[in-house]
Amino acid sequence: MNKSDLIDAMAADAGISKAAAKAALESLTDNVTKALKKGDKVALVGWGTWSISKRAARTGRNPQTGATIQIAAKNVVKFKAGAGFSDAVN
Repeated sequence: MNKSDLIDAMAADAGISKAAAKAALESLTDNVTKALKKGDKVALVGWGTWSISKRAARTGRNPQTGATIQIAAKNVVKFKAGAGFSDAVN
């Protein structure tokens, strides 16, 4: 399922226009992104939790040349599925 399929499904399930469903989905993604940028966690009980984890800088190897390279530190988004979501999928 891609973004447009999800918007269509949301509109049909909620009985709203596709424009309203698109606005709702974009609002969700924007607000989750803003919260994670601030360093907050986003938890939807029964569905899951998004959080940020810091990955330290490390030394890697270029697989083509074998040369050693330095990989920069970065923040990584993590998602941990809630029990209800996990149960529904399994």
